[in-house]
Amino acid sequence: MVRASEQEQDSYRSKLFNFKWRNNDNNVGKQCNSPIAKTGVDEAPAGSQEVEPLTIIHPNKSPLLSRPSADEAALAAAQAREKQLLAGIYPSDMEQMKERFSKLLLGEDNSGGGKGVCSALALSNAITNLAASVFGEQRRLEPMPADRRARWRREIDWLLSVTNYVVEFAPSQQKNKDGTTMEIMTTRQRTDLHMNIPALKKLDAMLIDCLENFKDQSEFSYVSKDSPDTDKAKGHDEKWWIPKVKVPPDGLSEASRRFLQYQKDCVNQVLKAAMAINAQVLFEMEIPESYIDSLPKNGRASLGEQMYKNITVEFFDPDQFLNSMDMSSEHKILDLKNKIEASIIIWKRKMVQKDNKTSAPWASGVSLEKREVFEERAETILLILKHRYPGISQSSLDISKIQFSKDVGQSVLESYSRILESLAYTVLSRINDVLDADRAVNKRSLPTEPEEETLVGSMTLSDFMGWDFDQGNEDLDSKKETSDDPLTKEKQSAVATKKTSYLDTLGGVNSPTARH
Repeated sequence: MVRASEQEQDSYRSKLFNFKWRNNDNNVGKQCNSPIAKTGVDEAPAGSQEVEPLTIIHPNKSPLLSRPSADEAALAAAQAREKQLLAGIYPSDMEQMKERFSKLLLGEDNSGGGKGVCSALALSNAITNLAASVFGEQRRLEPMPADRRARWRREIDWLLSVTNYVVEFAPSQQKNKDGTTMEIMTTRQRTDLHMNIPALKKLDAMLIDCLENFKDQSEFSYVSKDSPDTDKAKGHDEKWWIPKVKVPPDGLSEASRRFLQYQKDCVNQVLKAAMAINAQVLFEMEIPESYIDSLPKNGRASLGEQMYKNITVEFFDPDQFLNSMDMSSEHKILDLKNKIEASIIIWKRKMVQKDNKTSAPWASGVSLEKREVFEERAETILLILKHRYPGISQSSLDISKIQFSKDVGQSVLESYSRILESLAYTVLSRINDVLDADRAVNKRSLPTEPEEETLVGSMTLSDFMGWDFDQGNEDLDSKKETSDDPLTKEKQSAVATKKTSYLDTLGGVNSPTARH
């Protein structure tokens, strides 16, 4: 019985080594005769070729060769962890990334029933919600906590990585081996993303660096609204959720004022750049068919009888038109903006339709030339509104474009520029709060800068087009002193009142559907 078992083992060994070394005739005999222990492989005789450890299965299913030791398994695990550390991806980060992209693929429909939103809107909402969770509590001029700053950097890079694969074809020259050249088409990142994504990342870094610059300041602090040091001023009651600024009794030092003014100028430049990119992207977005179907039949129905007459007069003055409008609240300003935008689209579409088909000579209606004049006047009013009230909520047209956009690149650019615009506006407002508190303590009678000049820049639209708004403001002041009409006083006071907009609250970074 023992001899038969040994012969069977010799037969298995002979077959295995003949298969392994069938091309080495000189060494086959030596290797077949090498003894194999039940627990491992002994060293081969001198002069024979070294044999790699092989796992041989015994007829009784027991391994003849030893398995990797515990030290080798620990070394392999350590190498795997080192690769993860070098890649900057930890197990917890990997799980977060899986969760984020799973929600994007599901279109925010966790049931998986295919009722989710399109990829463009899902990505836009993801960027908006991330900014709301990271910057929603940034109500003071202080550096961001390290964990929140790291989370922002990490997760915004995940979401922006999608734009690396939005490409376009471009011609290129390829040189062949025989020296000839031929023109081929290669892919590159789309031009608008290649230009704007790095610019927005730079603006993002500038804003976070601006907050970091306040880590060493000690001249002003913040107190809660329940503190006895809190001033119950009317302006603070309008922003009850924002901590009250406390400055020294003798005010800020001159160095601190210069530092605050410098930071204000830097943030103002970031705000203007973010607003310009956002406005350009919204302008390039396609108008959804659902918005066009909801428009009235003509501009008169969109504007109303009185507003239509004011625009279509022979001698048109945009300043006089706006002074005649009731803009006593943000809701009324937004309503005016919606009506103006709707009338512009209606007139543009009618002009295109008239170009494509000839109308009968007896057909009634406004001529093509007059519609073009009315459309230019409406665009002028819209520009002035955006200039005077840059923090106003998004119009119905903008919301519709964002909600129904199918272009992933444009949706990413719009949402990223919008949340940077919101953050810049918030930081700028907090700086103004400190400066206002310093003025109140020192009781200086320095005039407050107009909000439109602070937010948009030194050169206004009226300066560019040659309109004399200063004269109009002087006339408005004289009317304010002499007029006894309550409605007139309400309109005049509303124009000069600084309004709290959606950008100054957490709602400034919410998704368009949720914000409205």
